[in-house]
Amino acid sequence: MARYLVIVESPAKVKTIKKFLGSNYVVTASNGHVRDLPKSQIGIDVEHDYEPKYITIRGKGEILANLRKEVKRADKVYLATDPDREGEAISWHLSQALKLENKKVYRISFNEITKNAVKASLKNAREIDMDLVDAQQARRILDRIVGYRISPLLWAKVKRGLSAGRVQSVALRIIADREEEINAFTPEEYWSLDVNLKAAGEKKLLNAKFYGTEEGKITIGSEEELKKIMKELEGESFSVTDIKKGERLKKSPVVFTTSTLQQEASKALNFATSKTMRIAQQLYEGIDIKGNGTVGVITYLRTDSTRVSEEAEGSVRQFVEKQYGEEYVAAGTSKKSGTGKIQDAHEAIRPTDVSRTPAMLKDSLTRDQFRLYQLIWKRFVASRMQPARYETTSVRISAGRYRFTAAASRIAFDGFRLIYTEAGEEKEEGGVLLKSLAEGAVLTPEEFDTKQHFTQPPAHYTEAALVRTLEELGIGRPSTYAPTISTIIARRYVAKENKNLYMTELGEVVNHIMKQSFPSIVDVNFTANMESLLDGVEEGKVKWKTIIENFYPDLDKAVETAQKELKNVKIEDEVSDEICEECGRNMVIKYGPHGRFLACPGFPDCRNTKPYLEKIGVKCPLCGKEVVVRKTKKGRRYFGCEDNPECEFMSWQKPSEKKCPKCKSYMIEKGNRLLCSNEQCGYSENKN
Repeated sequence: MARYLVIVESPAKVKTIKKFLGSNYVVTASNGHVRDLPKSQIGIDVEHDYEPKYITIRGKGEILANLRKEVKRADKVYLATDPDREGEAISWHLSQALKLENKKVYRISFNEITKNAVKASLKNAREIDMDLVDAQQARRILDRIVGYRISPLLWAKVKRGLSAGRVQSVALRIIADREEEINAFTPEEYWSLDVNLKAAGEKKLLNAKFYGTEEGKITIGSEEELKKIMKELEGESFSVTDIKKGERLKKSPVVFTTSTLQQEASKALNFATSKTMRIAQQLYEGIDIKGNGTVGVITYLRTDSTRVSEEAEGSVRQFVEKQYGEEYVAAGTSKKSGTGKIQDAHEAIRPTDVSRTPAMLKDSLTRDQFRLYQLIWKRFVASRMQPARYETTSVRISAGRYRFTAAASRIAFDGFRLIYTEAGEEKEEGGVLLKSLAEGAVLTPEEFDTKQHFTQPPAHYTEAALVRTLEELGIGRPSTYAPTISTIIARRYVAKENKNLYMTELGEVVNHIMKQSFPSIVDVNFTANMESLLDGVEEGKVKWKTIIENFYPDLDKAVETAQKELKNVKIEDEVSDEICEECGRNMVIKYGPHGRFLACPGFPDCRNTKPYLEKIGVKCPLCGKEVVVRKTKKGRRYFGCEDNPECEFMSWQKPSEKKCPKCKSYMIEKGNRLLCSNEQCGYSENKN
């Protein structure tokens, strides 16, 4: 009997795939990559056509030895790694490491681990796609060049423990730019004016909001403007001048891609991007379902396409018709607004079998697996359902020269919302309008509701928002979003608190150096253009070594220039006025992986160190002692009292010595402005 060897990436897939194939198939795993560039050196021969030097990854020798034994016994070898460029590269490395030149070798790939998909892949076996392999090599080598040429400079500049990366440095800059925008933001005052109106014969009141005049919308910018409007409204008659009824459609959602799954799982389930990908991988590789054995329950998780196979399209429409009725089946398909960067290599993320409902799998899944599968299942089914339809009514009310508006909507047909609502969009219906309202109806003002507001700065990035921005800018690809974010958090360049991402002091230092010495590396447009070129390699339009040839000389020149400049501006240890308790020397300020700290200059004779508390020259508003720069456990900077924990003063913004002339609270610095720390006060002035 012929013997066929199938090599997959993950041991978790072995059990799933084995049961789909006959007894003459042997399924084994490579446990991911078996070869890579060496860690101890750059591993790229820049003198000889940028040829990479691959070595066997430490610990993979035994796996390769076992694979070689299986290869000898096999009549055919099927390389069944993941259906993307990384998987293609692993297949190529396996063919090189196992010396398969004289063997019958076939590349197979499947978008879902189901019996039909696996068997179909065997019928459509092909050769290794070297365009995909070269695209992966180009990315790997670019990342290696950036990391191994720039990291030593960062090490020298900030003493030790730092590194740079091609995509992570741009992601860090995006977060840093947002922080600068937030810090420079000056709130502007505005007021809202609502009125509760009573119609003849009605018990309920109608709430109307101030709009402006017949000429257009007016923003009330101060209390003085509000008082002027209120005075003009005294004694005015309120009457309905216009009633418009209409219909509004809310389109059904688009089926998940990698980035939209990461974003929605973050908002709806509070999952980090790395957690979403880890659990999705488990669902893709196979779940042990009672009565069915191990089955892959979702399609491949790394994709930027919203395409769905004809078979899946037909089955989901039949499911919707059977479960919810023909009127719920969508006429067409919701499309993702194109960015021009979609590769469409494989399908969107969907259940492998739509009839396998979340309720059916609940006992076979962990809590997190169930929640993610339910999200994917509901989104897919909803994408093939009719839009939600709302009846809307808007009313315009006149009072003298001013206009007020009231609006309400009610759901006429729930459509896809029967089973799915996006996180944060639960409330769709709003406002209650009086049934007896008609044009010309006179209304009596019962009470006015006025509120002071201040414009808010842009929101801090969350993981979900950063993924969305990276995708919109064309930086990174589905497989890189989660590792990029995980890296900048793990290296303490960014701190994550309550979903928000904040720059740490360490991140600020690294970002400053990158912007100063390597502006092109952290330039958003440059990086997006590089991604497009790399996609060109994947499409067979660009030679991968051409990209490296064009990139490396400029980087090499920038490194040389930076080496000279960094030597000139190298930070010497700053002497502090803090005395070492052990030897009496003045302690110095040093940089470490987690920021600045105080160390004794007598090292190695004296090894005393302590946290560095930078004084800002401002007295604590609560106790009068010095305000110092502190950091949270995750590395985010704030301002607190040196007498902490006895004194509980803290502020995210730098406090000023100046007191607010209006309410006597302490002021805080925001760009070129001083703002009262009491948000209810709202006083601000220019810094002297």
